[in-house]
Amino acid sequence: MRQADRVPRQRDSVFPPTETIVAFIRAHPGKVGTREIAREFGLRNADRAELKQLLRDLADEGIIKKRGKEISEPEILPATLLADITSRDSDGELLAVPAEWDEVENSEPPKIRIHMPRRAKPGTSAGIGDRALLRVEKVEERVRDAVAYRGRILKVIDHAKTRVLGIFRKNPDGGGRLIPVDKKQAGRELNIAKSDTLGAEDSDLVSADLVRSRGFGLASGKVKERLGSIASEKAISLIAIHAHGIPQAFSKDALREAEHASPAILKGREDWRDVPLVTIDPPDAKDHDDAVHAEPDFDPNNKGGFIVHVAIADVAFYVRPGSALDQDALERGNSVYFPDRVVPMLPERISNNLCSLVPGEPRGALAVRMVIGADGRKRSHTFHRVLMRSAAKLHYAQAQEAIDGHPDDTTGPLLAAVLKPLYAAYTAVKRARDARDPLDLDLPERKILLKSDGTVDRVIVPERLDAHKLIEEFMILANVAAAEMLERKSLPLIYRVHDEPALEKVHALQEFLKTLDLPFAKAGALRPAVFNRVLAQVKGHDAESLVNEVVLRSQAQAEYSAENYGHFGLNLRRYAHFTSPIRRYADLVVHRALIRALGLGEGAMSDSETTENLSEVAAQISVTERRAMKAERETADRLIAHFLADRIGATFQGRISGVTRAGLFVKLTDTGADGLVPVRSLGEEYFNYDETRHALIGTRSGAMHRLGDVVDVRLVEAAPVAGALRFELLSEGQALPRSRRRDFAKSKAHPGRAARRNGKADKVKAGKKKKGKSWKR
Repeated sequence: MRQADRVPRQRDSVFPPTETIVAFIRAHPGKVGTREIAREFGLRNADRAELKQLLRDLADEGIIKKRGKEISEPEILPATLLADITSRDSDGELLAVPAEWDEVENSEPPKIRIHMPRRAKPGTSAGIGDRALLRVEKVEERVRDAVAYRGRILKVIDHAKTRVLGIFRKNPDGGGRLIPVDKKQAGRELNIAKSDTLGAEDSDLVSADLVRSRGFGLASGKVKERLGSIASEKAISLIAIHAHGIPQAFSKDALREAEHASPAILKGREDWRDVPLVTIDPPDAKDHDDAVHAEPDFDPNNKGGFIVHVAIADVAFYVRPGSALDQDALERGNSVYFPDRVVPMLPERISNNLCSLVPGEPRGALAVRMVIGADGRKRSHTFHRVLMRSAAKLHYAQAQEAIDGHPDDTTGPLLAAVLKPLYAAYTAVKRARDARDPLDLDLPERKILLKSDGTVDRVIVPERLDAHKLIEEFMILANVAAAEMLERKSLPLIYRVHDEPALEKVHALQEFLKTLDLPFAKAGALRPAVFNRVLAQVKGHDAESLVNEVVLRSQAQAEYSAENYGHFGLNLRRYAHFTSPIRRYADLVVHRALIRALGLGEGAMSDSETTENLSEVAAQISVTERRAMKAERETADRLIAHFLADRIGATFQGRISGVTRAGLFVKLTDTGADGLVPVRSLGEEYFNYDETRHALIGTRSGAMHRLGDVVDVRLVEAAPVAGALRFELLSEGQALPRSRRRDFAKSKAHPGRAARRNGKADKVKAGKKKKGKSWKR
């Protein structure tokens, strides 16, 4: 319904016009909610229900955007963000776009015109190709063009890359060529003169500087670093590390600070060395930064309740604000985990020694004591700076086997006094968790196991045990307690936030579920329970994996923010990361804030820290988190492609994990490897892309290949360096019923009809060869 067609409501005479409310929202982007609007216009409680309905209508029509409790114009950029400088305008001013942008949801990213002062501050001079942290504001009146934002550079994060990572192929004359590993640079080989090879051998992974680019022929490069032979899987993770610019070496000053650090002592701390805290981690964990303990609460006012202790390594004691260790940690943002190595956020002297809660050794910790009711709800909490001593280092299966009646020499003495109270407290906490009803997606994670020589041994899906869930729930409780404490003390902090799904994605999900005859009833505010009801209906059915995947794709991405808009997936109003300061910078910020808020001694957040400063930090570490996730995923793809490279022609079972106009992506059941089935190989007919059904449908036969279908495929091509596989589909598609086939053919959104109207080929005929490499994704 357009705003001009809105049916007027019967309102109190003081209720402001819709246009006035929208203007107020535009004047205060991202800073107002229902409460602020009501206060601005003097609305009484009786008017607030009408105001909320009006705001819902405006959001449905796309006039405003709701993000948690915050209201803004649609597609507005945050005040601080990372951006890539891409070009100049006609006046020579730099133009940038957001480094992270959901193009499927929001189409083209908005442009930002960068204001460069005559006297730029150190570290703020930038050019095309650079990535920078910007302070952004919306341009109210666009005088020259459609650029809606202007920005000011706060810090240049990364300069334009003139260095290329690739595989060296040696020529008979001693020189060679460099083949880039980046898919975006495919086909852009560099010529390496004999004098510029740095002794590189054939198949070495090298980084080279671009020397010059010619109008014709290959550009030239000069090898600057040899990183090892690509013939070894041990070099695979190096590709992702260098391709994504993940820092490996710590500065000399940071290493010096780490070496000179002294172990924490009892002075200024509470003595918790007699509390039998235990760590429960994966069996291959190298650092242990969280320990837990639980006991019954004997307070008569909390009958059936528990006292739960969560102790977290006191990283803030060693990594002080502004120190070299702090600067290196912020640059990394987080640790990055590969199958064969870890790129840590902090030097090993800190992460694997002084801050690792190893058994029998005194260690400094920041701990929270939580009183849990019999219903599992947290009644109260207090924070303490302590000296503790871990009673044992356990792994998940070991703890679970003890509870299941099979203790070993380590868990036997701990079973009655330590493990059983922990599981009893978890049973209570689980009741509160079930009542809260967070998003309950069932998406198993695979783990790659390597042999001693670095080659892939096998890929497994670790069983999800109660021991995993116990640690997860206790960590969530501790994270909530940290956020609540800092809000109570009115201190700035970095929240872990997760926005509710965008209306467009919810609508797309509704349309998809209709094709499965599954209802999606949304009444009132959107909650995780709405999605959980759908997931429960398909539990144990053929469509379970498909529906879980589509529901996941409808969700927003979690991030860090200095402004709180809640965590939709966990169904929590306030949430902050507190429990892993060894591997996440956000947790370190929260530790420092707690130390300052509670007067707990050294390593506190500085008095000059503001929400504005933390907004910049949050934007930066959100990007480093996504960088780590992408590097980890690409490394897994390359390892599996390497593993399967000698099995060309073999057949596998898998599941369709993605559907695009270009073809089908299939995830193999045994390894989790993803590969492409090009649309041209599906058969001797046209296949149209049905966005609603997430399917490719044959125009003649009605054969439908749909997201989530179990299929058999043959491996046709493997490209280990790119981490790409190409498959041939062996399974036939489902037959789309004739009635639905007619509906599909008549649809206005029919891709084939739209293509004919526009004179464009939106479909690809089988057998017609496409240019370029077939495995490119």
